[in-house]
Amino acid sequence: MATITECREALTRLSDDLARAEGDVRGAAALDRTLSCHLTDLDTTFTGRLSDGRVEIHDTHPGPPATKAQIRLRMTGDDLIALVDGRLHFAKAWASGRVVLEAGFRDLLRLRSLL
Repeated sequence: MATITECREALTRLSDDLARAEGDVRGAAALDRTLSCHLTDLDTTFTGRLSDGRVEIHDTHPGPPATKAQIRLRMTGDDLIALVDGRLHFAKAWASGRVVLEAGFRDLLRLRSLL
């Protein structure tokens, strides 16, 4: 089972990957939205922002998100690491329910290029 530290490092790697992205992916990541990532197996939530093509984590707290972020992710820590490492395909994980992504309709349309 992944640790909170490993998950935080995975989110940092994801942020770095988004910052280096080009084209459609860069455009999709250019949103300025609040973000939460609830790790169900660790019962921990990372909160922050997706801004200027980077994921900025501002806080980590136990339990589900205390407030509703504009973009909300829910998955296990192992799935987060597998997604960032490229061992788990986001669209398949989302379709099977392993990863839950909730956002407004417009944001989902923009984020689809990240899938």
